[in-house]
Amino acid sequence: MLNVITVKTMRESDAHTTQEYVPSLELMYRAAMGVYKAVDWTGKRVGIVTGSGNNGGDGYALASILADAGVTCAVFRVSDKFSQDGQHYHDLALSKGVTIVPFAEDTDLQGYDVLVDCMLGTGFSGQVKDAFRAAIKAINNAHKAYVVSVDINSGMNGDSGKAELAVKSDLTVTIGYLKSGLFLGDAIWYVGKIVVADIGIRLIRDDFFLAATDEIIFPNTNLELNGDRTEMLTPGEAEAQLKNGETIPELAVEMALKGEKLIRVLGRNSLVTDGYRTYFIEDGVFPEVISSLGEA
Repeated sequence: MLNVITVKTMRESDAHTTQEYVPSLELMYRAAMGVYKAVDWTGKRVGIVTGSGNNGGDGYALASILADAGVTCAVFRVSDKFSQDGQHYHDLALSKGVTIVPFAEDTDLQGYDVLVDCMLGTGFSGQVKDAFRAAIKAINNAHKAYVVSVDINSGMNGDSGKAELAVKSDLTVTIGYLKSGLFLGDAIWYVGKIVVADIGIRLIRDDFFLAATDEIIFPNTNLELNGDRTEMLTPGEAEAQLKNGETIPELAVEMALKGEKLIRVLGRNSLVTDGYRTYFIEDGVFPEVISSLGEA
């Protein structure tokens, strides 16, 4: 089984790791290297679209790595703001001769073989606005490009998977651990293959798990997956019952404990919980773990 975590757990685990084990600049470099190792860049024309936070910083670090590898890329800044680490890698990419220009509403991304989405991270929620909206549409309209989203597809909520507009990726390289939003809500319409870049983040707690059906156990109950005490929900039916900002997994746990039954939320990756542990049933060939990035 593989861990699937919430945005809060990821944020706290990242902070714990940078405070106790690995500097944040090194983690950002490892994240970019994870993206680099997941894609064949040979002979490709590459465009990287960056935002203002650490997700954008991953893009600048990737541009630096590509420059060292002799791969030409252009970076399009959707924001003129930077995180502290993002500023470092922006300046490094510039020093290596990487072209970095502002994204404009008439920017044409059609001519690129690979487009990398480094705009909005897992903490985003709500509706995409202004230049970010235009940039997402420009990526989605570049139909011949192989689209790679870093950590999560820009525009998607990292916990719920809900998105009014999001990048449609061929590959999402999620950093550290799988996030629940990659399996819920609207994710099925936006996320292609998923790769996990293991960059040495120390997980502070378990949230959910990705498992094959025969791996699922319910240690605190006598319930069976195919038993008569299993309630099936579609993601839409689950969303209709959400309140006070809770996520679909949180709702399912609450229902399972109150009803003393299994709750199964159907979708591309089915969520199953008995109220004590929550599982996403694995579907397809992902995730592949990139773990050769050095010891934490």
